[in-house]
Amino acid sequence: MNASYGTLIAPRELAQHLGEADWRIFDCRHDLTNPDFGRAAYARGHLPGAQFLHIDEDLSGAMSGTNGRHPLPEPDALAARLGRLGVANDMQVVAYDDAGGMFAARLWWLMRWLGHHRVAVLDGGLVGWCEAGQALTPAVAAFPATTYDFSLKPTTVDADFVQGHLRDDRMTLIDARSPDRFRGENETLDPVGGHIPGARNRFFRDNLTARGSFRQASVLREEFARLLGGQDPRRVVHQCGSGVTACHNLLAMESAGLSGSRLYPGSWSEWCANLHRPVATGAED
Repeated sequence: MNASYGTLIAPRELAQHLGEADWRIFDCRHDLTNPDFGRAAYARGHLPGAQFLHIDEDLSGAMSGTNGRHPLPEPDALAARLGRLGVANDMQVVAYDDAGGMFAARLWWLMRWLGHHRVAVLDGGLVGWCEAGQALTPAVAAFPATTYDFSLKPTTVDADFVQGHLRDDRMTLIDARSPDRFRGENETLDPVGGHIPGARNRFFRDNLTARGSFRQASVLREEFARLLGGQDPRRVVHQCGSGVTACHNLLAMESAGLSGSRLYPGSWSEWCANLHRPVATGAED
């Protein structure tokens, strides 16, 4: 088997593997306010050999009104979609976007949830790829269909688990949203502003340098260790607005060698849909 990447891959490293039979690349560009953006951007130009996956249509399940804005897809449906796109269990998968990994990290986490560890996010994304002098193409790639087999990993918790462990040292809850939304200010995506009581705020963009690449692993490790205050990473639960950018913090911790944390997929959008659940506002309490 060729080189295996499990967290991040640099543009020049990915360029060396273009066209290899056991590599699959996915464009995950998206705009929360314009669902058609990603597909249109992909059509204009993308990495050679890349296929497109839509955050809402492919990487999320059906909304019920109480399960959040981006509920997890049914694993059978996701596996079938991957198989139709030519992904086999032993292949290297690479995800990218143009937002610092904001959406690509969702595919990274979903693949690991399915039990696939040979999956990485393109560090620096589309911008980093172009800055490295690499080309884009409008050509649409197609590969022979496969059968993708999965084995779900216990990497999620639900709202009942979170509510049962509020202010409990058996759970450290990390919210990936911007500080203002965490405080309950400038909320435009969800009907209620605020955060889950006891949560700690780590804005996912703090994982990135000014150029949009992930910070060095040593820096991430130091920052997350300070945030955790000595807590075991395996007790960490990540959330955000809808379970998408929380995956960015999961990826950052994993790249820093802090493994074992879990995702609350419903996140704030599910939590606040039930008016009986407690809500906090302001800075961390």
